[in-house]
Amino acid sequence: MSDDQEAKKDELLALTSIYDEEEFNRVESGNEGEIHLCLELPPHFKLLVKGQTSTEYDISFLPPLVLSFELPADYPSVSSPIFTISCKWLTRVQITALCRRLDELWEENQGNVVLFTWIQFLKEETLEFLGIQSPLEIQSNCSQHQCESGQKEAVEKSKPQDLDPRAVQEVDPHTDILTQLLDFDEAQKQKVFDGKVFCCGICYSEKLGSDSLLFKECQHVYCKACIKEYFQIQIRDGKVQYLNCPEPKCMSMATPTQVKLLVGEDEFARYDRLLLQSSLDLMADVVYCPRMSCCMAVMVEPDSTMGICPSCRYAFCTLCKRSYHGLSNCIATTDELRSLRDEYINASEEEKKFLEKRFGKRVIQKAVEESFSTEWLKSNTKQCPCCGCNIEKVHGCNKMTCSSCQKHFCWICLGALSKVNPYSHFNNPSSPCYNQLFQGMAQEDEGGFGSDED
Repeated sequence: MSDDQEAKKDELLALTSIYDEEEFNRVESGNEGEIHLCLELPPHFKLLVKGQTSTEYDISFLPPLVLSFELPADYPSVSSPIFTISCKWLTRVQITALCRRLDELWEENQGNVVLFTWIQFLKEETLEFLGIQSPLEIQSNCSQHQCESGQKEAVEKSKPQDLDPRAVQEVDPHTDILTQLLDFDEAQKQKVFDGKVFCCGICYSEKLGSDSLLFKECQHVYCKACIKEYFQIQIRDGKVQYLNCPEPKCMSMATPTQVKLLVGEDEFARYDRLLLQSSLDLMADVVYCPRMSCCMAVMVEPDSTMGICPSCRYAFCTLCKRSYHGLSNCIATTDELRSLRDEYINASEEEKKFLEKRFGKRVIQKAVEESFSTEWLKSNTKQCPCCGCNIEKVHGCNKMTCSSCQKHFCWICLGALSKVNPYSHFNNPSSPCYNQLFQGMAQEDEGGFGSDED
């Protein structure tokens, strides 16, 4: 075996032992391979998307640089490795600069194996070499997504002949590179999370991240078994708006994707349906068809009180939920009239205007007056046990005579009295009102009232 062959064999074996299969892929039958290099980003690294409005994203990982190589027969004694560098988020100008730097490193180390030196440079010095700092800018418009850094001017001034053919930009200019960058960052974060051990905040047992769920807003972690049971109880009780972190006072919400990952199909279908319904309930321009057999969501026009169900074609008033009555006021039911006074009195000015628009001022005024009259009668009168007429007792004893039917009754127990001897009710020891003919008259006399009967 020649010295070149032995050097190549040792170098490839060393790289195989250092990097795992996802990072280093070698063609076993030859001297070819590729290595994926994820750059270590500094803390709080941001991605800035420039367009009509600028948006920043916190990211921890960017798609890797890919170094593809082939080792010639006379490497490393004479020839350099044949290589290409490809990347999704660097421009071809930037990748060209990296290719030329690899050429310089070969010239400095000619005669020695150089792959590990190249890899170390690309992995540890790329950001500094290209002047890339946070935020990494991505220029976005309707026809182009282009990554930018400190070499923006070089991109604009470069000519095709200045670009190295070994520099490959993996993404088509019309591709949505932002989505790819964010998806990769999310996948790598999940991969790191899956490999760590966490203590469940509910059962306090230690579980791998792959068996746990992370609430992203608050970063609280629970094992999937505990949080699954928690989700199932909330969904069964219809509390789909409360699938938040179980930590007391924490309002971080679970995403629909997290819910779907844990619960069954039927439970998720119920969750999805209730979540949609609760969202529609919050929309001012959405009401439901009042027909119990339909209940379809109906869109209504602003300032309109007419709704037409798209399913059953029922035209109804969006205020009273009965058949549409045009510009006429809603007809209040008996139950509505009973509660209308309190609702109107306690309402804000805006709510009062709404009630007046719905029922009309005269109806509300009548409801208020009747309500006050009813309350006064309830507090100050009693009904005649014979004819039901409301009787007010101003003064006198407890033997009453109805002004309507002329029947005698007891003011205390509302019992009918004998027409021949009405006072026997108060003189009979077995009567519940025995000796109470003048009960309450002392207070009336103190108040200045006379003691005349009836």
